[in-house]
Amino acid sequence: MIERDLAPRLLRAARQFPSITLTGPRQSGKTTLCTALFSRHPYATLEAPDVRAFATEDPRGFLAQFPEGAVIDEVQRVPDLLAYLQVFIDADPRPGRWILTGSQNLSLLESVGQSLAGRTAVYHLLPLSRGEIVRFSRYPRSLEAALLAGSFPRIFDRDLDPAEWLRSYVATYIERDVRTVSNVGDLAMFQRFVELCAGRSAQLLNHSSLAGDCGVSQPTVKAWLGILEATFLVFRLLAFHSNLRKRLVKMPKLHFHDTGLVCWLLGIRTPDQTPRASAPRRHLRNLGGLGDRQVSNQPR
Repeated sequence: MIERDLAPRLLRAARQFPSITLTGPRQSGKTTLCTALFSRHPYATLEAPDVRAFATEDPRGFLAQFPEGAVIDEVQRVPDLLAYLQVFIDADPRPGRWILTGSQNLSLLESVGQSLAGRTAVYHLLPLSRGEIVRFSRYPRSLEAALLAGSFPRIFDRDLDPAEWLRSYVATYIERDVRTVSNVGDLAMFQRFVELCAGRSAQLLNHSSLAGDCGVSQPTVKAWLGILEATFLVFRLLAFHSNLRKRLVKMPKLHFHDTGLVCWLLGIRTPDQTPRASAPRRHLRNLGGLGDRQVSNQPR
């Protein structure tokens, strides 16, 4: 495991808050980071059906088995658990006892805001920054290879083929996460929508144009964009303007957090298919920037 830039801030927060909530996309390294930093904490994942059933049916008993706290993974799977955790924290507010992780932004933060407001420090762990990528022994040197590989840790840690790994990632995301966040009826149409969004990465977000190309209504486009944002695939970059009103009113740009995912969705599988570094820079804009994600690593 490499050192993540967010690690010192998590350790500092653990000395100040009773709990820490770490969100981010799947496979961004949340579990690896938390279990490494808080190795003395017991670990439980609510992805396991039996553990999830225990936490759902007897939340007090589930939490009581960890008198000194624990790392609880995918906590959004049992949102009611946080209301019971509030009681445990109020009874024993010692800092750094509870470490919570989740891969769904809106649903998790809504539950946290209702139950743990003022009791937890919230951080976002996104895929690797370029500074983190170069800490691996094998990392892409050229621009084309870097864009293609993206920034998910497992690709570099195990020296995997980015195209193969991202194919499985997208399939899992469409089949599992989308159904969990929202009841999308036509998954094939939703995948087409994601591919169309990839073609508009780093461009102005035009709901009308996107709806027309996808063959769905604008309210559907807005709802589906909310799913992509909730699962940390994309983010909207507000207009850069000194005037606050213009910054909020002007059309934002749509960006993906991971360039490798954009490449895969656009059908780019090898470095030879990417625009050459000598080509006009405007041809690279659909692949986004490797440094754009750093803004989202700030606590909210």
